[in-house]
Amino acid sequence: MAGKGSKTDCMSCSVLNWEQVSRLHEVLTEVVPIHGRGNFPTLKISLKDIVQTVRSRLSEAGIVVHDVRLNGSAAGHVLVKDNGLGCKDLDLIFQVSLPSEAEFQLVRDVVLRSLLNFLPEGVSKLKISPVTLKEAYIQKLVKVCTESDRWSLISLSNKHGRNVELKFVDCIRRQFEFSVDSFQIILDSLLFYYDYSETPMSEHFHPTVIGESMYGDFEAAFDHLQNKLIATKNPEEIRGGGLLKYSNLLVRDFRPMDKDEIKTLERYMCSRFFIDFPDILDQQRKLETYLQNHFSKEERSKYDYLMILRRVVNESTVCLMGHERRQTLNLISLLALKVLAEQNIIPNATTVTCYYQPAPYVSDVNFSNYYLANAPVPYSQSYPTWLPCN
Repeated sequence: MAGKGSKTDCMSCSVLNWEQVSRLHEVLTEVVPIHGRGNFPTLKISLKDIVQTVRSRLSEAGIVVHDVRLNGSAAGHVLVKDNGLGCKDLDLIFQVSLPSEAEFQLVRDVVLRSLLNFLPEGVSKLKISPVTLKEAYIQKLVKVCTESDRWSLISLSNKHGRNVELKFVDCIRRQFEFSVDSFQIILDSLLFYYDYSETPMSEHFHPTVIGESMYGDFEAAFDHLQNKLIATKNPEEIRGGGLLKYSNLLVRDFRPMDKDEIKTLERYMCSRFFIDFPDILDQQRKLETYLQNHFSKEERSKYDYLMILRRVVNESTVCLMGHERRQTLNLISLLALKVLAEQNIIPNATTVTCYYQPAPYVSDVNFSNYYLANAPVPYSQSYPTWLPCN
């Protein structure tokens, strides 16, 4: 841990100890494959190399990078190795100024052209345009430009779900969902060490690295991560209310820090989720995307996750009409049944909600011939699902 004596003057910050710095070095130097579509070759990239390349190119283009941070589950992994969240996301934040559309476009072009450095030897780069690189290696491009949020995100594709995500932030209103995912590790001192020091790092000779919790209290957030506790502030400010992440934490055996307060927070989460995703088809797309991104190698956890989500929605949704609430619950149940079918698992009828009487042969241990249609959940008509709370 960043020990008791290692606090900085800021309550939200702490100095990393040698074990954490060593783990950070491993994360930054690990080679991550970026898979190309079609015949494009796989790029082999380390976070250290992509950060140094992009930062240098941005500087040449006249964009100042104020600092670079490691964010998300990778930062949590650095602080607490076996924290229950794993290290799937590889999120980097570049603090930059984005005053106009021109800067957004320049940042995008710089990142795309930086990928040329990582093409294997022998590949001709002369006729490869930024548009071609985008189609080949970019999983998603996001740009947010409002009064309170100015940032863009470029996600480099990894077919195993370990996308390298580069976020360029001018300002952002909310940078975390729960205390356990609120950590950011400032990389500048370590990057400076890589550039100018030839001496290998050791316990007695390594740069000072600062971690920060956007939750506001580093020690409290660190304690929550160590002890698998769920805490947040103002979930109604989070897009989607944090509902899907909350259910994800529950399925990973995290538990609410305040059991009395959590029921109120669950209602806020559900209300905000249905504000942001009012249409049943929007809800379906969001759920399917979340399952794909967060459970790509955890097939057996998908069903438990959906059942926890169904329980929370069932118990804490107060701003939907009855048929709209049932429609969402039915969607979650159908997705759960689809998960079971994909795994060729016959559910125990005593623990699964059934909307029909199972045929007698379903209980036969030799029966496992589920048929799974590829068509989406058939909703012939979408309904507005949000009503204002009084």
